[in-house]
Amino acid sequence: MRIAAYVYPGWHAIPERDASFHPGFTEWELVEGCRPRFAGHAQPRLPLWGRYDDRDPRAVGRRIAAAREHGIDAFVHGYFWCRGKRVFEDALEQGFLGSSEGASAPYALMWANRMPRRVLPVRRVDLPVIEAERLVASDIDDFVALLSRVAERHFSRPNYLRVGGRAYFSIFDTSFFLRELGYEAATEAVTRARAMLAARGHGELHLAAIEPGRDVRPHLARVGFDSVTNYVLLPDWNGPFLQDYAERAAAAAETWPELARDCGLPYMPSVSPGWDASPRGADFGATRPDKYPWSPVVVNEHPDRFRVALARALGWANARSGPDPLVFVASLNEWSEGHTLEPDTRFGLDWLRAVRGAREDVKA
Repeated sequence: MRIAAYVYPGWHAIPERDASFHPGFTEWELVEGCRPRFAGHAQPRLPLWGRYDDRDPRAVGRRIAAAREHGIDAFVHGYFWCRGKRVFEDALEQGFLGSSEGASAPYALMWANRMPRRVLPVRRVDLPVIEAERLVASDIDDFVALLSRVAERHFSRPNYLRVGGRAYFSIFDTSFFLRELGYEAATEAVTRARAMLAARGHGELHLAAIEPGRDVRPHLARVGFDSVTNYVLLPDWNGPFLQDYAERAAAAAETWPELARDCGLPYMPSVSPGWDASPRGADFGATRPDKYPWSPVVVNEHPDRFRVALARALGWANARSGPDPLVFVASLNEWSEGHTLEPDTRFGLDWLRAVRGAREDVKA
């Protein structure tokens, strides 16, 4: 049984954000500048070892080592690709793979098929949660080009993550990908990508769907997906502003059998240590908007409760997720959304200790 943590690669400056904000902007400004917005609000949430540049192999290597020492087996990096344009790639190429720890640590890629926000913190309540300009349009040739790029640079590495001997690759917004291409074109895209990989000696592909909507679930197997999972499956987007961690984690777990049944594919659970995207939204005080990133906020999160949630996922996956299951944690370091395993000033290394404890609880 392996545990894989998602990695958010947005902790360094990029030209696209320099142009929108100011030279050198990173989301650390949001994280460090967030203040409590209600009684008991645990903000700011700060890294125990301070802010870091995720292009720095020494800083990244320290965090990889700590995660692996406590039971994280692999790291799934968000890979921002839009028709050949790549954003945040230096975090992977320089920081992760440039470190001695990352050069040997198992890792995989998740295609983040939407571009980073150009306005942070979010101030416009009237805009959609996902602006149209952030959506990444694709087609058959583009998808094959994407897989060609990642295969040449990553699938060929001995430490690239494989499931059942096949290179693991996931799509963050699977629903948008399928709705935009249509099922027939998506099927052809996956078929052509698999043929290209085989012809170039990269072996077989394990393609995972993330957070598929109800309308697309029955079509996943036909398109060519091999498994289903989630990124953050914790907050109830139709629920109250404040939501209890233990209640939400248990409720999320109750949806796993339905996801597996609807998709007709192995479901690999994903759990999160928390959720609070307040840093990404401007402070509106008591008039806060009832939408992302302001609402909801998951409260009463604690390493002990996370340990219970992770142990539950490990037990479920061991029994139901196939012969070579993975369990995911979202995430290692998405500080600006309040879900991170990296040591913080509130709990120290206890989030990572909870990973080790969950393994002990189920002997996974």
